[in-house]
Amino acid sequence: MNPPTAVKTLSDQLHLSHSQMFTYLACSLKYLFRYVLGLPPERISLALPFGSAIHKAIEHYYRSIQKGEPASLKHIQELFSERLHQELTGKKELVVYKKEAPDMDSAIRLGCDMLEAFYTGIDLDGWQVAAVELPLSATLYSPDGVPTDFNLIGVIDLLLGDSNGNLLIVDHKTAARGKNQADVDADLQMTVYSYLLAANRYVFPSASVKCRFDVLRKLKAPKLEHYYTQRTAEHRKRLAKIATHVLHGIETDVFIPNRSWMCADCEHAAVCSDWHRS
Repeated sequence: MNPPTAVKTLSDQLHLSHSQMFTYLACSLKYLFRYVLGLPPERISLALPFGSAIHKAIEHYYRSIQKGEPASLKHIQELFSERLHQELTGKKELVVYKKEAPDMDSAIRLGCDMLEAFYTGIDLDGWQVAAVELPLSATLYSPDGVPTDFNLIGVIDLLLGDSNGNLLIVDHKTAARGKNQADVDADLQMTVYSYLLAANRYVFPSASVKCRFDVLRKLKAPKLEHYYTQRTAEHRKRLAKIATHVLHGIETDVFIPNRSWMCADCEHAAVCSDWHRS
């Protein structure tokens, strides 16, 4: 099935994104602080601006592929360095640096090494770039097929296509650790993207969608790892049920703290610790 000629822009309607769902499921109290109360962050983990700068450099590379003028490694490294420098020097909040990158200079060196691993490790053999940073929106249906007042929204990092009309969703990640296949197969982000492709007629409603995480590892010798998975109509149905329950929790003010490994970098740690006193 061929993609539509025009893509809808992200709607101004009530909407739910993967980021919102992920935040609510991981810690609904954090959702309250970020999306309902709109509290400013107390601090910023380096991982956020770092990942954003890497993402921007990779986006530029794939857009240059689309134009038939592939950007050089040096160019995307310079783009990353400039972007990260701007983001870090422009932050009012405390930036929490990491062991692998204890300051801005080391973060830039690490990012440039990671982009070299990306540049030498990427393989598009048999694939063409169909879309880069593809924004999609679709009505969110209940598991019973009843339309809700919400739109599901998302932006797909990269969509590849082959000569047989097959599509491959690619999402870019940076991480210190690798992924395990069980987590890859259960990741809701790819299910959201699959839902959006099916709803916008990029694939048939009953079709299985191929997906891949491209993970750049933050190692002394960085490397690019590929993790493959797929999403079916059953996955999309399960997503609809999860989403409607998340919305119900939000609408009924169910916001509960959840202690986890993510607390170490949480931008609302102080207000969370005082939550029970309010």
